[in-house]
Amino acid sequence: MSEHEQFSAVTEAGALSGWVDGEGPPALLLHGGPGLGYEYMDPVVDELRTDFRVATFQQRGLGPSTLQGPFTITQAIDDILSVLDALDWDRALLVGHSWGAHLALRFTAAHPDRLLAMLAIEPIGIVGDGGRGPFQTELLARVPQDTRKRLDELRAREEAQEATPEETLEAMGITWPFYFADPDTAPPMPSKRFSNEVFAGLAGEMAIDTGAVAAALAATRVRYRVLVGGASPIPWGQAARPSADLSPQAAVTVVPAAGHFVWLEAPGRVRAAALNLLGHEASS
Repeated sequence: MSEHEQFSAVTEAGALSGWVDGEGPPALLLHGGPGLGYEYMDPVVDELRTDFRVATFQQRGLGPSTLQGPFTITQAIDDILSVLDALDWDRALLVGHSWGAHLALRFTAAHPDRLLAMLAIEPIGIVGDGGRGPFQTELLARVPQDTRKRLDELRAREEAQEATPEETLEAMGITWPFYFADPDTAPPMPSKRFSNEVFAGLAGEMAIDTGAVAAALAATRVRYRVLVGGASPIPWGQAARPSADLSPQAAVTVVPAAGHFVWLEAPGRVRAAALNLLGHEASS
């Protein structure tokens, strides 16, 4: 990421650290995980900063933000409000990836008055299981048999809540290439940080209250776009499409030759989708 300004959002449960850069309409990024560090989305900041005043922050549970919980969806939504208030942004474009896109869908349902629009990149959806089951099945099917044994061991430790952060990152490293359209040309996995405690708390709540969230999205007037990679292990027909079909204000854009990290395989598509949501065209 280029040079940026730091900010802090104070909450009743600790402070959140963030960064803001660029000029233009306000855009707030939500990283995936849950429990990951924000850094892997630095290229998205760089892509958007030419057209937006773009902010990102580390979600609670990893430094430099507070390590304090609670690690609940209610708190995660309140944290977004605290960040918007700290930035003095009445409304903003909300851009989320993966878990962050799921959170963005929930925030849109809960606080539409704080949004200009919303862009969900490769979300776990709101309808049904959000595509979580088929996603795990497809991702595992892509991993070669010679590395499956170790991955199965690591996954078993994760399910038993016995895995260390290092073991979780090892499992991510095994699966990383298979999030891409072409695993053989996947870039190296960026340095990542992870909190098992955050993941356990938030992942365990992703299936709650989805009916109420879906009903609120069906009634919202907020424009939102779901941007997906056609070659992602997350099946967009079971994750993204049902979430977009809830609202006449929503649409799905599929990037055929991209996987889960759309901006790495199709540079410029996130920027173009964000500009389109606000009624602008992307220049070359």
